[in-house]
Formats: sequence, structure tokens, C-alpha cells
Amino acid sequence: MDLSPTMLRALAHARYLTPTPIQAAFIPEALAGLDVIGQAKTGTGKTAAFGIPLIEMLETRGRGPQAIILAPTRELTQQIVGELQKLAAGRDVAVCGVFGGEPIERQLRALHRGVDLVVGTPGRVLDHIQRRTLYLGDIVHVVLDEADRMLDIGFRPDIERILRQLPSPRQTLLLSATINADVRRLAQRFMYDPLEVNLSRDEPSVETIQQFYVTVQPDRKAELLIHLLRRERPRQCIIFTRTKRGADRLAERLRRVVSGVAAIHGDLPQSTRDQVMRGFRSGQITVLVATDVVGRGIDVEGISHVINYDLPDDPENYVHRIGRTGRMGKDGVAYSFVCPDQGEPLTAIENLTNKIIEPLRVEGFEMTRPKVQPAARELFNTAATRSHALALR
Repeated sequence: MDLSPTMLRALAHARYLTPTPIQAAFIPEALAGLDVIGQAKTGTGKTAAFGIPLIEMLETRGRGPQAIILAPTRELTQQIVGELQKLAAGRDVAVCGVFGGEPIERQLRALHRGVDLVVGTPGRVLDHIQRRTLYLGDIVHVVLDEADRMLDIGFRPDIERILRQLPSPRQTLLLSATINADVRRLAQRFMYDPLEVNLSRDEPSVETIQQFYVTVQPDRKAELLIHLLRRERPRQCIIFTRTKRGADRLAERLRRVVSGVAAIHGDLPQSTRDQVMRGFRSGQITVLVATDVVGRGIDVEGISHVINYDLPDDPENYVHRIGRTGRMGKDGVAYSFVCPDQGEPLTAIENLTNKIIEPLRVEGFEMTRPKVQPAARELFNTAATRSHALALR
């Protein structure tokens, strides 16, 4: 890839020896200065895919940052900052994370000292722009990371306001697990003749993850969960709940019988969330109960199990949830708890992933598969037949 000796030393120190497919395809095009759209599933090394070229292309520090990276959550922002600092080893590169939930004075001091790369959530970045504490005149690179997620949670107005204020010409890099119509419209409006690098083949990819569902009565879900945790003894596990209150209640109940349990969701103070994530990354916390809003920002390679205690409202969130395990080519296991009246949400997930999820028979919890309307089952059969025909072709 014709990387600098300094970058090669940083990569060797980080034990990054062979590029992942998205890195191999994305980095040379970004280094050439092109606008690039990168589509790849979570856990494939997308941060380094844009981080390596950004650091390689930095010039002498000016009045303001040269690159700005937008991300959907505080947790993901912090992870990107850590990754960029690791990739910038051996260089005088200043990286600043800007996000809500912590005193803004710390960010103000860092920006005043001078930074090369700013990583932030759209709301807090816009706040700094409006305060005139973030100078945009030297920006030549912008990255939209997890663009689909940012649009899903309503950041489109903030993103567009930010992009309209950035200098031109500039390089824009967009990375996303899915390229839906909203992401494509954003790219068409703010990118110049972008090159598209697609490593996802436009369908969810969860081939390294074993997937099972267990049919269970709602009032026995906690009992089933405890049984599975004791049986499976996961190295590290994320349990997804639908609500923040549900996450707190479930974590409190698990702490009575399982060690190393914590909950994380959007209502917790940022200092608490940081403490929980440090404990999870270090391995002191082995069972993390999370909601979707923060769950997608969790990037820890040691996660062996994901349990959908509550099915997600959106089938696409299922793919993002179970993508927390099976990362960087490793195997993982995903269990989903399905109540007797949730046959159609289960089938919707199967339609999206084009895969029949296998039932798991747990002694003492035996139930039949939830019923589904014939039309929904026919939709899956049609999709599966079409996929099989394409594979044969």
C-alpha cells in the first residue's frame, strides 16, 4: 500500500499484519484522494480503513483540525479516538473526541491547544461550531462513520448542517454496514463522484455466527437466561433488552446469581458509561446488559455470546446486535428469546438474513415454534427459493 515507515511501525506495534478485505480495498483509494463509500459489516476493521489514510495524509498543523469524523454514539466516538491514537504512534498527532455527557470545558481546552483530528457525535460537533470553538477553515477530510446508524437515530439535519459549513474542495469518506436509500441520497448530495467499495454484497453477513432461538413464556425469560449463562459460561456476553428500565432490572436480578454483571444505556451518566466500558474491555465485566442505542457502539473482540433477551423492533437491528460477536473472523453464538406471539418478528429476521434460525431445545423450557401468518412464511419461502436459484446460476 506504499505506507510510510512510521505507519508500518505503528501497525506492527498494534499487531496489524494483514489488512482485512475492507482495509485492502478502501485504503489505496482513500490515499489517492478520492471520495469513497465503503460498505462492510461491523467488526471488519472499518476504523483503520479510514484512520490509516487520514493519518498518512496529515500535513503541518494549522489553526484548526484537518479532518473531522462523525459517529453516531459516544461509545463509538471514544473507540475511534483510541484507535486513531494507536495508529498515530510515533507522530505528533493530536486527536480530540467531542461528545455529550461530559464537561465541555475539557473539550474546549483540547481544541484551544490545537488538534489534527476531531471525532464527535453530530450534536456536539454542531454545538462547538455554533460556539465558534471549532474552526473549520483547515478541514480537508470528513468521515461519516456508521452513516446508516446516524441517519436511523435522527442525525440527518445535524449532519447536513455540518457538511454545508465545511470548506470545498474536500475529501469525503463514508462507511456504513448498509447502503439504504437515505445513505445514498446523503452521498449523492455531499460527495463528489464517489467510488463505491462493497464488501457486504448488499445482504447481511453473519456466516461465522451460530444462531438459535428459544421459545419461552415472557415470565420465564429471566429464568431461561440464568440457565443459559450457567450452561454456556460465556467468555464475554452482551444481553440486549428493548428498554433502559428493562436493562437495569435485568442486570440487578442477574447480579444476585452471576458475577461480573453491568448495565449500559443512554440514561447513565457518561462517567458511569466510561467506567462500565473500561471494565468490559478489561474483562472484569463479563456480562453486559445493553440497549440498542449504545449496543452498536460496542467493539470488543472477546465477545463470545450475544443474547437477544427482547427481540429488536427493527429486524436490521438484529444483524447489528449479533454482529457484536463473531468479529474479525472469529466464531460466535447468538441466542434469541421468542415469546409465543412473536412468530412474525422471528420470520421477519429470517427474511432479512435469508437464513432459517435453528430452534434450541432447552430442558424444562420446551415449546413449539411461534405461529406466523401464512403470508409471512410464504415471503420467506419465496426469498429462500430466489437465493438458491441465484446461487445455482
